[in-house]
Amino acid sequence: MIKQYIRIAFRNLAQQKVLSGINIFGLSVGIACFSLFLLYAVHEFSYDRFHANAGRIYRIVEWWQGGKREPGGDGGAYTPAAAAMKRDFPEDVAYAVRLKDNGCFVKADNKIFHTSITYADTAFFYVFTFPLVYGNTKTALQQPNQVVITKEKALQYFGTVNVVGKTLELKTDTAFELFTISGVAEDIPANSSVKFDLLGSFEHITNDPMVQQSSTDWYMTIGIQAFVLLKPGSRLASEQDRLDLFRRKYYPEEYQHKITKAANEKTPNSFRLQPMRDIHMNPKIGGGNDPKNIWILITIAGAVLLIACINFTTLAIGRSAGRAKEIGVRKVMGSQRKQLIGQFLAESFLLSVFSAVTGLLLASLLLPFFNQLADRELTFSLSRFPELVWLLIGLTILVALLAGSYPALVLSSFKPIEVLKKNIRIGGSNLFTRSLVTLQFVLSIGLIISTIIMLQQIAYMRTKNIGLNKENLVMINTGHIDKKIYPLYKQAIQNSTGILGVTASEMGLGAGEGQMGAGFRDYKGDLQGVIQYPGDYNYLNTMGMQLIAGRNFNPAMSSDTVDAVIVNEALVQNILGTTPEKAIGAQLLNAKGNQRTKTIIGVTRNFNFEDLTKKVRPQLFYRPSALQASRIFVRLQAGDPGSKLALLNNTWKKLVPDAPFEYSFVDEKFDNFYKNETRWSSIASWAGGISIFLACLGLFGLAALAALNRTKEIGIRKVLGATVTQVVGLLSKDFVKLITVALIIATPLAWYIMHNWLQAYAWRINITWQIFALTGGFAMLVAVTTVSVQAIKAAMANPVKALRNE
Repeated sequence: MIKQYIRIAFRNLAQQKVLSGINIFGLSVGIACFSLFLLYAVHEFSYDRFHANAGRIYRIVEWWQGGKREPGGDGGAYTPAAAAMKRDFPEDVAYAVRLKDNGCFVKADNKIFHTSITYADTAFFYVFTFPLVYGNTKTALQQPNQVVITKEKALQYFGTVNVVGKTLELKTDTAFELFTISGVAEDIPANSSVKFDLLGSFEHITNDPMVQQSSTDWYMTIGIQAFVLLKPGSRLASEQDRLDLFRRKYYPEEYQHKITKAANEKTPNSFRLQPMRDIHMNPKIGGGNDPKNIWILITIAGAVLLIACINFTTLAIGRSAGRAKEIGVRKVMGSQRKQLIGQFLAESFLLSVFSAVTGLLLASLLLPFFNQLADRELTFSLSRFPELVWLLIGLTILVALLAGSYPALVLSSFKPIEVLKKNIRIGGSNLFTRSLVTLQFVLSIGLIISTIIMLQQIAYMRTKNIGLNKENLVMINTGHIDKKIYPLYKQAIQNSTGILGVTASEMGLGAGEGQMGAGFRDYKGDLQGVIQYPGDYNYLNTMGMQLIAGRNFNPAMSSDTVDAVIVNEALVQNILGTTPEKAIGAQLLNAKGNQRTKTIIGVTRNFNFEDLTKKVRPQLFYRPSALQASRIFVRLQAGDPGSKLALLNNTWKKLVPDAPFEYSFVDEKFDNFYKNETRWSSIASWAGGISIFLACLGLFGLAALAALNRTKEIGIRKVLGATVTQVVGLLSKDFVKLITVALIIATPLAWYIMHNWLQAYAWRINITWQIFALTGGFAMLVAVTTVSVQAIKAAMANPVKALRNE
């Protein structure tokens, strides 16, 4: 019986090549789109699951609540936290590991490279699963000057993989040091939150003054992450009371301050243990991704696939008259309805299988483009993502049932007497079919409206005045060169043509540059985090920032390098609770609140040093007595930067011949804050274009069927004097009504969804009516053009031939 169904299905598909081709192509595009988005979602949700002990690895995070900040956490830990937790919870913690990323220069095989090195405690390989191709995980990090290198970097530096025992030189401060390669690791999986090019021993940096200071200071953060591997059966991660006691032990002043408040008020800060598998997809801690975006992506892909399925359904119903006589004869000959349903489902399944195979091939061809669009390195790897097998099989079956069920039920319900009397009319004009076509365009129009709003928001964020002049500003990554180099470099270039200003800081600006913070007490006595920028005396002027009260740093006043600070408006408001003018001369209390540490000499306007999803936080600038210029900023004159960059490069080579010249433009660094939004808008743009294409593909097929169904009517109207325009209007008006209804439905839905989406941004655009008018006009134009192609063809046909055929 099944073979018979398949044989008949092949015969019917061959008889209707055009419509079958439209169905297969439409479903293929829908399945390809959904498969790519599904692969992306599976990849994102698979982060860090490859570790053998992934279920027992936790990151130590600080959680804050109350005050003016949204509840959330910071993935950066205090340097003493890992050792303290191992010491205080010996029955729970098996191993504790600190990780610190640093930039460095590598000298290998007489070549110099700039890369990053991650310093880790010796327990690193006991906690994480990063297999070594060569070397021993037990001894790889035992010595201070040992380093583990990935296969990729081994090939880049030495041209071979087995490089254990070889040496290379690393420069993380002012001079190159010799390191011995103790292991070669497999390349880090793309779905890993912990990444490294080079892995060094944390013991190597224990003598660093900043690390030494932070090792005993529970209020100082230097960009360290801390992980613990809990023993089997430990419930420490869910026992918040024990973690609160741990916090109280090292922050007794927080508890003392709390008991002076209402008894039910929560302590603002606490320690928590974040599951390793939660790091990538938790937006509330350390800037993780929002899983809501993944589900939005899957919803978009589902909408595209649904449009393709609707095409199948509407065209199958539209072809009903061509199958009506067949159904009537088969029923008279004794066929039961379930047999007819089986026949039509077999055809649907056959189309679905063809479409799935074609769609997966199409997805494979489009994968490189999609990877570029999504900024990922995805592969259809069944070994990495075994769940893809049953997901794709389930998708094929679902598409077959979704696309074929209704046509099978409709076609099998025809009564043989009415069919043989020719009382069955061609489908395509019934309420259900109209509803499906309307739904198609509701989805398509909604996607296009959403895309336009996303693009406008991204453009707004990129062009908004953030409080500093980010244009024509070059940031040079010095790689911790000798602190004597910066004054020499500044002196060499500051009077050159096209150079408007030179300054430096220990911190960079823009995405991926990190932050330096410390705690201060506000006017209520609460602990508040403050972002700090140590820089040169002319930092604010070169950045184009505006002082609104007080004065700037004076290079002639040595006292400005002791305790003088310039703060922003947010600090004045949130911590001092006063006005900029009254803040001048005020002093800030440090976290412990037992001494006056900083004197305010100036107040600058707020500038958005983070992305525009966040409000501006308290910030201060200070001038250290011994500036370690990790970033040099050069303000260029507007115009072609080529000659000026050449000057910067040549001067650098003269002063630092053994370090590469690495620079970036600050406006590009700030644009990188919105890589996710740019990625989502690009994906949504393509999805919207595909959805409109598929919807019009369905319209094209329905218009062809409508013209075929009304051949006799069109012929009579033309004989009676109807013009081509009138015939086109006759065939187009019903579809125009459907698009109008779709626009009316899609407009408020899209407004509601995007209005909620924009609430995530502290700074956002207003949604204007022009967006909906533009989208509606575009959708109407495309739909009418599609229908008109078939309508004009029918209107231009010879009416005599049409009547004779009838």
